[in-house]
Amino acid sequence: MDQRIDTAAAKVAQVEAKTVNLGLQGGGSHGAFTWGVLDRLLEDDRISFEGITASSAGAVNAVVLAHGLAVGGREAARDALRLFWKRMSEKTSHGMLQPSPIDKISGNFGLEHSPGYLMVNVMSYFTSPYLFNPLNLNPLRTVLEEIVDFDRLRRRPAVKLFLCATNVRTGKVKIFKTEELGPNHVLASTCLPLLMHTVDIDGEAYWDGGFSGNPAIFPLVYECNSRDVVMVHLTPAERPEVPFTSHDIMNRMQEIGFNAALIREMRAVAFINKRLGEGKMAEGKEMLIHVIEAEDVIREFPGSSRLNNSWDFLSHLHEVGRKRADAWLTDNFVRLGEASTVDLEEKYF
Repeated sequence: MDQRIDTAAAKVAQVEAKTVNLGLQGGGSHGAFTWGVLDRLLEDDRISFEGITASSAGAVNAVVLAHGLAVGGREAARDALRLFWKRMSEKTSHGMLQPSPIDKISGNFGLEHSPGYLMVNVMSYFTSPYLFNPLNLNPLRTVLEEIVDFDRLRRRPAVKLFLCATNVRTGKVKIFKTEELGPNHVLASTCLPLLMHTVDIDGEAYWDGGFSGNPAIFPLVYECNSRDVVMVHLTPAERPEVPFTSHDIMNRMQEIGFNAALIREMRAVAFINKRLGEGKMAEGKEMLIHVIEAEDVIREFPGSSRLNNSWDFLSHLHEVGRKRADAWLTDNFVRLGEASTVDLEEKYF
């Protein structure tokens, strides 16, 4: 009797399981929100991942997730993600970019009154990272090499990875795939040119993937079987207020720039889906788009918070990400494989 019950439960679980692709945006420390989302999704055995397209901080989350899945499955992936963010916080805890007492009192997790941040901000406009960081020191490389077994990731991938970077010379998006990945490919996807040295790979120079695809969607269309794409959207597409301070203006310029390529691709997806639905295209694959977003949360933080790696901030974003993912699963899981759960025309037109 018990065996029949267990068999029936297993069949139900098998029927309910859904395979999705992930699209992970960048955003510096705001990527801890994505960590929270992934942490919650990994708890749900009904969800599995086929492909992940990602830029910048999203690329870091993607690689750490894929490493964990490869070495020990879902729990190992959760452990690896937590370890990565904890080590990044520890590694940068004695650096220049620390919240001042005034920043801590304000409660907005910004660095506006941090002497180190103000100095770095000025230096980034009047000098080059090749001058103020001549040794090209980057704590991200150290932590990645400590946590991720790139050799095993390439040899025994558990998920298809597509990391986005921007070719400096051509301005075009470059997609790095699982079988070629090493630390430099992740650093290329995260390279903010005012703060970091350009990353050279095979004779080409690369900057942050957010400039050309945040993230790029087309690899999931062409190279994955699953039609479902769960976007973790960090960068605010809309803001009700017009910026007036130099910090706010620069922050909004970056947000608009980092969303532009994604908006164009989503409009293309919406157009193709509509033509397929109307029977006006003989061939093609309707993509089902879903969004777990933090826009309303991120809008409350100043742009400088992207450089705040304090553990209390990262933990806060992680918890918010878990809650948003949990709510999304409750409301939308049954529609996976059936329909988009976001109105593409309303959101991206």
